[in-house]
Amino acid sequence: MINEQLRNVAIIAHVDHGKTTLVDAMFKQSGVFRADQQVNDRIMDSMDLERERGITIAAKNCAITWKGVKINIIDTPGHADFGGEVERSLSMASGAILLVDSSEGPLPQTRFVLRKALEAKLPVVIVINKIDRKDARIEEVLNDVYDLFIDLGANDEQLEFPVLYAIGRDGVAMYNPDDERKDLTPLFDTILKSIPGPEYDPDEPFQMLVADLDYSDYLGRLAVGRIMHGSVYNNEQLACIGADNVPRPLRATKLQVYQGVTVKEVDKVDPGDIVVLAGIEDVTIGDTICTREKPAALPRITVDEPTVSIRIGINTSPLAGHEGKLLQSRVIQNRLEKETLRNVAIRLEPSEENDSFIVKGRGEFQMAILVETMRREGFELSVGRPEVILKKTEDGKVLEPIEHLYVDCDECFMGVVTEKINQRKGKMLNLNNPGSGRVRLEFSVPSRGLIGYQDEFLTDTKGTGIMNAYLEGYEEWRGDFPSRYTGSICSDRAGNAVAYALFNLEPRGTLFVEPGDPVYEGMIVGEHNRDNDIDVNPCKAKKLTNLRAAGKDENVILTPVRKMTLERALHFVRSDELVEVTPKSIRLRKTVLSAQKRYQMAGMKLGKRTVER
Repeated sequence: MINEQLRNVAIIAHVDHGKTTLVDAMFKQSGVFRADQQVNDRIMDSMDLERERGITIAAKNCAITWKGVKINIIDTPGHADFGGEVERSLSMASGAILLVDSSEGPLPQTRFVLRKALEAKLPVVIVINKIDRKDARIEEVLNDVYDLFIDLGANDEQLEFPVLYAIGRDGVAMYNPDDERKDLTPLFDTILKSIPGPEYDPDEPFQMLVADLDYSDYLGRLAVGRIMHGSVYNNEQLACIGADNVPRPLRATKLQVYQGVTVKEVDKVDPGDIVVLAGIEDVTIGDTICTREKPAALPRITVDEPTVSIRIGINTSPLAGHEGKLLQSRVIQNRLEKETLRNVAIRLEPSEENDSFIVKGRGEFQMAILVETMRREGFELSVGRPEVILKKTEDGKVLEPIEHLYVDCDECFMGVVTEKINQRKGKMLNLNNPGSGRVRLEFSVPSRGLIGYQDEFLTDTKGTGIMNAYLEGYEEWRGDFPSRYTGSICSDRAGNAVAYALFNLEPRGTLFVEPGDPVYEGMIVGEHNRDNDIDVNPCKAKKLTNLRAAGKDENVILTPVRKMTLERALHFVRSDELVEVTPKSIRLRKTVLSAQKRYQMAGMKLGKRTVER
């Protein structure tokens, strides 16, 4: 049977194609808010990081009502690094809305999320957004969408998708681009007509697949998921089946369903609806909650394997404990384990070294968001460079993840972009020059070649280039290439940086510290112009003599310092370096702080190479 009073819809789009803005307009026009109510923009971007960066990081649920039908909206991330959020959120949906920019068309992340929706056999509604752009290519973009569906193996039924045209910022949708621009009624009506209600078997007992976890200070652990069959009542005796297929008894102390952007308490939830169960402690994403009389497990949520790993450990620098409150390895481990419970795409493994852990995920951006979140919670950490996860075949061949890279840049930058990607073992697959002054390039490049390339790419294209990629699969190892062509300028002592010393160090490279900043032995204070590391004294003050007054020549003018962001720091460090992350500072350092030990280790490596030759 089908519950016609419900629609569960996932909204999928590439980053910055207007998904969150469209959801805002859907809220306002469906009567969620009063006419005189003050509402912020981008309501669904609830995290500080989402508001700052203008992207969706975590999948979130909300609900509206249209013509007596409840529509549960699942807001999914548009970045492939957060693919685990997409996979678990699509398990609650019975249809999807694909939002595509009228100028940029379907981009790599669109492809990634759409592939997941088609694999789940969800009906898709296409919305071409921002049709008021001056550079809109509506017909070409629609053809690109058809090509993408065919390329992803869509069947004839999936290719018969309805198409709408919208301006999310103005809150209007039309069946044709030239129609009168009124409101979002065409979109709401298309959802009711083209996306079916959730199916269920009336003879089956209650079953629910846990797709999300939350936590309340008053209610404890919350399990979120769609009811596949049956109904659930408040205080009902239930069972939870985990990965071991062993039912564990539990009781739902409170039932909640989504209403607008909040939840409301109910006594009963019907099949197909998305429910929030309270009073459940020992549960993880992918578990099945069912009746005690007839326990039966649903297929668990499967996610793609992680491709990037990063080492996270305690802060061992001389400045440890000065700025953060959460320092101990036990506290860090508990926080990382909590993250693996809420994010199915992240794995945690013990490290060979004490007081550090290996975190595996989809991409460097996902790792950076995790570290940034922990930093804002008061943690002090030391973080290594992101590394790709390799595989080995049965005959001993090493395989590495390969990305399909799309580059959109001005024609004059095509040469430098191609040269840089070739240095990273990339291969050009396609070149499209429509004659508008901008070109579109496609490359096949190792994932490790893109770690740290974003900043260099923006510099090479003077900030005008657009770069997107998605994981294509694993191929044979393409060979080594240098991750960085410059060395590090390291401090050889502890103290505070002095303007006189920094002024004299400026010809050596680009500095990262300002006068008065604390430094210590082994801390990286700048990027060397050459490929070797050097140890310097950034605390050296000007010697005073009886021929000069103390204040003479003190007003040195330093080049403004480009402060390190977390992503830039993770891209910059090499395998023998770490990022020191505290709530107030981001510093770079050598793994081995003592300059003497580093020289000894370098000598031992050189001697070993000589013996091997």
